[in-house]
Amino acid sequence: MDTLSNIFNTKVKSIIIGFDRIVFKGILRPIVFAAGMQSFLMSQGVLNKDFKNYAISNSQAIIRSAEDILKDQYSGEITYISSINTRKEELAHRRQKEKEVDEGLIGIWSCVESCNTYRSTFAPDQSYPSLKNVQSRCKHLYFYFDDPVYGFMSVRLQTWAPYEIQVALNGREWLRRSLDKAGCGYIVSGNKFLHIDDYALAQKFLDAQQKVDFSEILNGFLPSVFPCMQDVAGGMTYYWTLWQSEMAKDYIFESGEALEPLMKDFIRHSLITGTGERILHYFGSPVKANGQPHPKSNPEILSKVNTWYNGRRMRHWLNSNSVKYYNEHNVLRFEMTMNDPTQFKIHRHTENQDSSEPERLMKMRKGIADIEARADVSKNIVNRFTEHIATVNESTQLKELLESISMPVTVRGKRHRAIEAFGKDMELLRAISDPTFDVNSITNKRLQKKLKGTHWSKEMTDKQLSGRISRHLILLREHGLIEKLPKQRKYILTDKGCKITTVLNAALAASVSELLSYAA
Repeated sequence: MDTLSNIFNTKVKSIIIGFDRIVFKGILRPIVFAAGMQSFLMSQGVLNKDFKNYAISNSQAIIRSAEDILKDQYSGEITYISSINTRKEELAHRRQKEKEVDEGLIGIWSCVESCNTYRSTFAPDQSYPSLKNVQSRCKHLYFYFDDPVYGFMSVRLQTWAPYEIQVALNGREWLRRSLDKAGCGYIVSGNKFLHIDDYALAQKFLDAQQKVDFSEILNGFLPSVFPCMQDVAGGMTYYWTLWQSEMAKDYIFESGEALEPLMKDFIRHSLITGTGERILHYFGSPVKANGQPHPKSNPEILSKVNTWYNGRRMRHWLNSNSVKYYNEHNVLRFEMTMNDPTQFKIHRHTENQDSSEPERLMKMRKGIADIEARADVSKNIVNRFTEHIATVNESTQLKELLESISMPVTVRGKRHRAIEAFGKDMELLRAISDPTFDVNSITNKRLQKKLKGTHWSKEMTDKQLSGRISRHLILLREHGLIEKLPKQRKYILTDKGCKITTVLNAALAASVSELLSYAA
């Protein structure tokens, strides 16, 4: 059940959820490490000392093949970009508009950027040169297409060994092309659909995206950008990983005017939810006078709000993963960006395990084998985030909510004390309500970081604090405020927990006059 949809059912036309930006990286595994590259050079009859000349020759071959692609498909030359800070996507969009490219290759750009590669060096304990991994700079080629199936997309190819490649797709662009083929009308602005004639069909296309054979799709792009791959890589194939993914849930309103007033309540809710921190507060690290994180600090958790196009945006970070929401035109988007899937556990097989054997609970991988599970985890996080935000419209009286936890409960014959929301348990309740836990989940270790140094921790040692948190997690669980994830020591807020922590934070953030006016 989608609570936000039920609350605003007269204002929301429909909801769609699926991939937005998805960025894949490909590596040639046999030569991604120095010893492997040496073995490959040996198979090609190339000495280690000649690696640089060999790499230059291959780089020139890759660039010539790109120039040939331009001659065959597009009248023009490779455009050199002098600065790594130039946004290539904007250049591609501008050229597409100028040249009126509806389909196919838009252009190729080149830029000298940092890369992982090798250098031939002499070691004191060896009588011959060997390769070592180094950080260097080399030319990268950027190919931009408006693909007939996948829409606007790009490929970034490193022209120097070990020839890493990056493919950027967008689920909404992919959806646009799918709707075109189906003859379904729509109104689009950027990657936001402001209206779709058949929302059920659109959702069907989005659901199908996470079930395709991505290895076949990604390998299918190679002849268009790396035609000399067979000569350069000697029959090797790319191993693909999903480097970054964005799962977006769009609430499409009847109009932007219907959405705009709601954003003020959503932003205020996000700022008063959680502990006492406010906008752009950076946990445990210094903050500059303007509220921005200090450049020398090392962020782990960050919440910030700013203006986003013609609307507002709120974003919460937990390490390298984040959730955010923003409005643009008549679309309210909730989005989960996953850069590090290893923070989540799923049931899966190991790489070489037989499929008939039972799956085990293990960390999610970046490999494309876990894309479907990654999509499901991202959807669950987005849905949990929207449910958290939905409590902004909670009409239940504070008294009624608090009465449900103000009496002791007996579970499996064991008595558990009442929870004192405005007493000794207040800091704990505010800690578990922090929106950054929507990115992942509540754990003992994360609560230790939030509560250490507070009055609630009572100057305890780490071991003592861990024990106290464990006992209180049991208390919260038995009162129905949190629930445990299967086979993990992780917890999430229940619907009851969201409502109680939200009204608690709202009451603490309100002035006396505001409370009196609400009571009246």
